[in-house]
Amino acid sequence: MKNKNSQHYLSVIVPVFQQEKTIVKNLIQIKNVVGSIRYPYEIIVVIDGITDKSLKKIKQANIPQLKTLGYMKNQGKSHAIRLGMKKAKGDYVMFIDSGMEIDPNGISMLLEHMEWYKADIIVGSKRHPASFVDYSLLRKILSIGYYFFVKLLFGIKVRDTQAGIKIFRKKVLEAILPKLMEKKFAGDLEMLVVARSLGFTRIYEAPIKLNYHFGSITSAATLSSIYGIFVDTLAIFYRKNILRHYEKPQVVRHSGKSRRGGTRPESLLFL
Repeated sequence: MKNKNSQHYLSVIVPVFQQEKTIVKNLIQIKNVVGSIRYPYEIIVVIDGITDKSLKKIKQANIPQLKTLGYMKNQGKSHAIRLGMKKAKGDYVMFIDSGMEIDPNGISMLLEHMEWYKADIIVGSKRHPASFVDYSLLRKILSIGYYFFVKLLFGIKVRDTQAGIKIFRKKVLEAILPKLMEKKFAGDLEMLVVARSLGFTRIYEAPIKLNYHFGSITSAATLSSIYGIFVDTLAIFYRKNILRHYEKPQVVRHSGKSRRGGTRPESLLFL
């Protein structure tokens, strides 16, 4: 639609790590989708470590209404998403994984669900009855197993906390961002756990289209990811129920400095 409704402003965060082969095509697809919706928007790309030619190709493409941020050392997808969220101007803030596994047309579906349910958060879900998914049986088994694991630990009934597309109201992010700690595997879950613990309970699922093949379970990367998400999930449980970290008042930190006095990766931003 050409007429833009100023009632909302949409920020779309796209974390990128080693996607030089597909990133330009992926960003053009995302741009075409958000360009057709009725809201003004911005797309914020966060390069999670300069390890390939992704940044160079993005700059060469010169895609309109796209901002590029980044830092030298890989910190993890969740870290990149949080950085993008901190820079977002929209009252609707969403993220979508790069890599072309998730169809960007799902952005419109999540927005429709956001407005229909007057939601705090809409979660793209592989296990929504209307989703179209192409991924291995092993992946499905692990996804179902993780759902029951999360439900047991946190009481969250969202059937898929880990699909890489979600949308938040700005007020939710303003409340949860200072409390988030996960950088890599379980950042999506931590967002939902913290939001729910702060009273943002209007969390609903929306269908997505996904084409993802899990690959070999014997690969070191896959085994590392499974182990990582298991450990990080337990860490969230420990912080929530033992340390009560998410209930503590917000601590104001000096810009550019970490708790240990060093320089944070955010100080290494570039455009």
